[in-house]
Amino acid sequence: METTERNAERAQLLFEALGGTVNDGFPTIHSQVHHTEAGTPYLKTPGVVVLARPQTNVAVLGGFLEGFDPALNFAGYVNDPTLLPDSSQLCKTAGQVCYGSFGPRRTRNENADAYFERLTSAGHGSVLEHASFSFLLYGISRSVTHELVRHRAGTGFSQISQRYVSGSVLRFVERPEYQEDGELHEIFEERADRAAAEYEAMAVQLLERQEGGASMLTADYKTDARKKVQQTARSLLPNETEAPMVFTGNVRALRHIIEMRADAHAESEIRNLALRIFLCLRTVDPILFGDYELAELPDGTHTVSTKNRKA
Repeated sequence: METTERNAERAQLLFEALGGTVNDGFPTIHSQVHHTEAGTPYLKTPGVVVLARPQTNVAVLGGFLEGFDPALNFAGYVNDPTLLPDSSQLCKTAGQVCYGSFGPRRTRNENADAYFERLTSAGHGSVLEHASFSFLLYGISRSVTHELVRHRAGTGFSQISQRYVSGSVLRFVERPEYQEDGELHEIFEERADRAAAEYEAMAVQLLERQEGGASMLTADYKTDARKKVQQTARSLLPNETEAPMVFTGNVRALRHIIEMRADAHAESEIRNLALRIFLCLRTVDPILFGDYELAELPDGTHTVSTKNRKA
């Protein structure tokens, strides 16, 4: 119990230290926007915003539970006095449906921690797939998103299209390694300025050719013309270009991502993202994500791990 409470305290302190806030039950860790002297915007850390989370109401099970033999006392299931986070309640109810475990001998909500410990330690994580969370992720580079979208099972991604957005929303992401080295930081800012300038210059040239009737950019409508210009000019953009997305995952998939990407051996930029995703989830549901431990690495970054991997 002491270890669990200590982990909870550490997670809360780190959430707050990273600027985490909770608005009406929805955690966020925002990221500050910086600018080069030339005015090119860039970000240094990932921003994570919880957009959606489960809403569960066990009271609606009444009609189903009352249809069984009254001697089983299934109807009392909806009157459990201990309230759980909606995501935990949904997954717990799903598990108890599997075993018809609604009577007096069921695991009650006050023992939900032990219930999920048994499930995750045994690898029976299928019930975790019922609860999903959606996030806005920003301050992340194309390098990171190319890695994140490899996690296809139990997830959904809607990522910014460089083909359909103009250079006015162009921002960049500075890797952690550059931030601690003055020379590398200066080189990064110069590179971001150069990429933004080259993108704009190429877009202007392509538009001029478009207006001159260049066959390679022939377009019937103004929107299509902009799309053809942007889809061509984007080839100049580096992997350091910001690529915000809306990301949805069920709890089983999210746990796997945290275990893989918040590991000490994970790439540093995606580890920073996975850490923030975990902290937001731990804030929303300290039961489903309460078995994780934080550890600090020598460089000051953090890892997240659990003995119940691959639930």
